[in-house]
Amino acid sequence: MSATAIMSHVNAPPLAHGGDLSAGRLLLPDAPEPFVDLSTGINPHSYPIPRLEPDVFRRLPEPVAISRLSAVAAQAYGAPSAAHVVAAPGTQILLPYVAALVAPGRAKVLGPTYSELVRVARLVGHTAAEVGDVGQLRDADLAIVVNPNNPDGRLVGKDELLGIADDLRPRGGLLMVDEAFMDVGPAAASVVDEVARGNIVVLRSLGKFFGLAGVRLGFAIAAPEIAARLHALLGPWAVSGPAIAIGEIALADRSWAAETRDALGRGAGRLDATLTKAGLNLAGGTSLFRLARTPRAVDLFHHLGRAGILVRRFAEQPMWLRFGLPEKEEVWVRLRTALAAFQQ
Repeated sequence: MSATAIMSHVNAPPLAHGGDLSAGRLLLPDAPEPFVDLSTGINPHSYPIPRLEPDVFRRLPEPVAISRLSAVAAQAYGAPSAAHVVAAPGTQILLPYVAALVAPGRAKVLGPTYSELVRVARLVGHTAAEVGDVGQLRDADLAIVVNPNNPDGRLVGKDELLGIADDLRPRGGLLMVDEAFMDVGPAAASVVDEVARGNIVVLRSLGKFFGLAGVRLGFAIAAPEIAARLHALLGPWAVSGPAIAIGEIALADRSWAAETRDALGRGAGRLDATLTKAGLNLAGGTSLFRLARTPRAVDLFHHLGRAGILVRRFAEQPMWLRFGLPEKEEVWVRLRTALAAFQQ
């Protein structure tokens, strides 16, 4: 499907996601300020923005800058080469382009997961649905897996994913793997190093682990011929000069990444202890977010909201609540206090 055909369907209404503090304030107008956002899986301790040269704001990004960024991203993510990497203004914009690499057919998304995936697959002409078992992906034309998964942290093994790609290949099928949270997952589980097989596209992002969602920088990693098609669809200057400069520095900073993984692990352990003490059952997650289960999830969501704390609830899973990591000690105190008050 062409870019024009994709854009002809963009009037489909977007779905609700975490991180919308404005909607939270409308829902809970009497909540105290500051309103704390624990509804996302974004690192609250973001990568420190480097000082940028004025030219990155004044001038159009040059192709050589994108080439440098692609090379750094290839090394950071373990891609075969820079030719396998496509930089984009966030992975959200890549979803319909990748889904449209396959002629309209059956799209299956391993769920429950990010709701945009089904919507976007339908947007470009696929019949699309979530499936609950990874084996059900094998007869799809487009198979989509979030790995590690949001919101439960489910991890599909690398061998199983490669087996699915093998099953899809004879009929021209494609496997899309969203590895937005793989920065805090087991590196050996990534399929980035296998994209040369030709029918695997991996998405990575600077938004979650680096805590730079507003920079809008993401990557598709695929075989060079697929990467070239995605480059052509995005066109020149798709990624801003500041995003290129920040991404090149951040992705090359291995010491920050190692220290941050350790810190996030400690934070996730602390959050587990906090939620367990409040009587919630842990249902999974990653070190960037934790999923809790309680029959009183709806009541707890509103209780926390009235305390000025926004967490993520799920219409399809009314017993689930997802908690992001608090940024600072005073937020930890507010969360513990609110949870304790709910139990009284």
